[in-house]
Amino acid sequence: MKHLLEMRNLSIDLFRGKKLPPVKLVEGVDIDIDKKQNFGVVGESGCGKSITCSTLMGLLSFPLSVGEGSSLRFLREDGTESELTSLSRAEMRKIRGKEISMIFQEPMTALDPMYTIEDQINETLRFHTDMTRAQMHEAALEMLRKVKIPRAAEILKDYPHHLSGGMLQRVMIAIALINNPRLLIADEPTTALDVTIQAQILDLMNDLRESYDTSVIMITHDLGVIAETCEEVAVFYAGQVIEQASVDAIFHEAAHPYTAGLLRSVTSLGGAQKTLYAIRGTVPTAGNFSAGCRFAERCEYCQERCRKEAPPLAVIAPGHTCRCWLHPAQKEGTA
Repeated sequence: MKHLLEMRNLSIDLFRGKKLPPVKLVEGVDIDIDKKQNFGVVGESGCGKSITCSTLMGLLSFPLSVGEGSSLRFLREDGTESELTSLSRAEMRKIRGKEISMIFQEPMTALDPMYTIEDQINETLRFHTDMTRAQMHEAALEMLRKVKIPRAAEILKDYPHHLSGGMLQRVMIAIALINNPRLLIADEPTTALDVTIQAQILDLMNDLRESYDTSVIMITHDLGVIAETCEEVAVFYAGQVIEQASVDAIFHEAAHPYTAGLLRSVTSLGGAQKTLYAIRGTVPTAGNFSAGCRFAERCEYCQERCRKEAPPLAVIAPGHTCRCWLHPAQKEGTA
């Protein structure tokens, strides 16, 4: 297995009853994550970013399920390969929090208000290690210091509501990294923070990634975060990956009209244009996708073919794939 994680033809189904076919919230996602790689996942709210990564943690629950033919192959710490979609709940619990960890979007709701910070850090140590209570205390103390929390010994005794948003996010990072995971999923880790604290958290995550040799999947709608932290990025739209390339290629050679629209909405703030650019229309809801390109109704380059035929994700340049009929490379074969 060449990569740390190999995602193939991933789909996520929404059950609608025995008489109706399931709605595919996510469809045909192919992504590879290398060791020690920072990989970005970007797109509008509701495009399938978070739910795709929640699948890696085994966090889907009824009426959601992994679609038939989906594959999530993960390279374990001991060198063996695991198909995450076929693991039992007990087997998945051994991986979750140990080899794959996640930083959730809202730390205030992700942490339990009834338990101290130390109790919540120790929970994952208690499940995945044989440490004594004294050893867990020292490990938690050391981890808080690594994420640059002042007065670490006092903070361990505090409850979540005693801390600011920035401090809580540092605690979430500490919990996620304390077992030295191979893969860390960060779901919009800076959304609820002000700009100054956001920059501190991103710098902290970059430093810790180098220290822990951990691969990171950064889920965000903020292209600035992608530019600062990631090496490669997949752009999601309506449950599909519509473009994937290195960060430099995405920012300087964006191929899909949707990606270009996202970039224009950012760069227009600092340019001569005083009106904020916005992509026209709205994202289609799951179950109401057209037979052709899912972006067709909002695309200024839409052609008749776009409305009738769904474009495949195809290689348009080395390391650069795009799902759009505008590029002649589509005719030469899909990715």
